[in-house]
This record gives sequence, structure tokens and C-alpha cells, in this order.
Amino acid sequence: MTDNKIRLQKILSDNGIASRRKSEDLINSGHVKVNGHIAKIGDKADPKHDVITVNGKRLIKKQQNIYIMLHKPRGYVTTMSDEQGRKCVADLIHGIKTRIYPIGRLDRNSEGLILLTNDGEFANAMMHPSKHVPKTYRVTVRQEPTDEQLEAMRNGIIIDGVKTLPAQVSIHLQEPERTVLEIVLTEGRNRQIRKMCEELGLDVARLRRISIGGVKLGMLAQGKWRELTEKEVALLMSETGMNMDKQKIDKSNAARSIRRRSNR
Repeated sequence: MTDNKIRLQKILSDNGIASRRKSEDLINSGHVKVNGHIAKIGDKADPKHDVITVNGKRLIKKQQNIYIMLHKPRGYVTTMSDEQGRKCVADLIHGIKTRIYPIGRLDRNSEGLILLTNDGEFANAMMHPSKHVPKTYRVTVRQEPTDEQLEAMRNGIIIDGVKTLPAQVSIHLQEPERTVLEIVLTEGRNRQIRKMCEELGLDVARLRRISIGGVKLGMLAQGKWRELTEKEVALLMSETGMNMDKQKIDKSNAARSIRRRSNR
């Protein structure tokens, strides 16, 4: 008989509950049960036959995959809810009934491209440090960086005891009282660009992410969102090394068509 059981954190992640790491936290804190018994890390379940609950609510297998890009304005936190009552990206997205969550984050004072999804496998692939998916930023600093400062960013800077990976750095715009840099990172450390600039004595006035992999923010207005196209989803999947799951994308396209018709 075939064993159809899967690790709980993968089931929760694949069904849009949380990332695998956050799902492990939910399991450790006793919020997850399988067939009425409190689960523990390492437990497996068969999502077709076992009753899995999170905070007392039964897990219902999601029927469609959703992939969204959002132009996050400054002043919003990259979470779907906030205990401190701060504005969060969930406040900007309406009309999506399925629970989605951000892939990675931008800090509160930064702006630009954020991806959101309910596809746990896709989110995990995008965030995994081994994938090195490039992210491009436009960074305005109040000084004129020296060649030595630019070269230091390109070669890597020690932050919190660990050297950053080499970055692509170029000057996008030079004016008397500001310089706009274009920086491409292939890692996602917390507040990395701000810490790099601080280490070099550069004062960041504005930080905006303009692309993730080959997907560009383009002319999407601040605070607005749209669903990714099939081509964009396929591009990101290929960049993470995921096997192309045509059925997964077809489901997403079918769901998109239904939502568009219902909104007419």
C-alpha cells in the first residue's frame, strides 16, 4: 500500500496557512491537531483522509493558486495583520477570498514590489537562500558615493559578523545633492541594503524594489496590485529551478478568469 502521508509543515505551507518555518512554529505551539490529537514536529498526515485543524478550524485543501504583485507604499508593514495596529499590506488587497501571504518582505520605510501567494511550494522556492533569485532596488542616498564605497558593496560587506554576497551596483542618476543607485542582490538578509549603506556612512533617503527575478514592477501605481501573468509565474518558477507544473498554472489562470467575470 502506498504511503500518502506528508510532513505537516509541508501540508500547511502548500495550503497557504503559512511558510514552512511559520508552520513549524504553529505545530510547536500546539495549534495544530491531526484527528483530534495535538501534533508535533515530525508528524505526517494524509491530507485526503486525515482531519487536520489549525486553531480549531479544519484545513480545507485550496482549489486554486494565486500569484499577486503589489506596489507597497512606504509606511506599510509586510504582514497580513499587525498586533500594533500599524498599516499592513493586507489593507491594500481586496476581493481575494483565499488566504494569501507575502513572499519575503520589505521593511516599513521601504517601498516597491512585493509578491503574495497561497502556493507554499512556490513561496518556499522563492525564499530559499540557495536559489539566489536576484532582486533589483533603486536606492537614493544623500551623498555622492566614492568609488571605494561602491566597490565595497560590489565585493561584500561584513554585517552582523557575516559578509554579504557580492552585489551589482551602478549609478542610475547623479545630482548635486543626491545619488540614485541601482543595486541587485541575490540574498535576502534583513534590512540588508540599509545596513550596507550605514556601514559605509551613506544616508538612505529612499529605497524602492523594482524587480524580482525577471518580473518588473513597471507602471503599477503605489498601493495597487495585480495578478501575475502565466508568463511571469513560469519565469519565476524557472528561476527557482522548480519543475513547471502546467496544471498548477492552468488552475491559476482559470481562477483568474472566474474572478474577472464575477467583477464585471
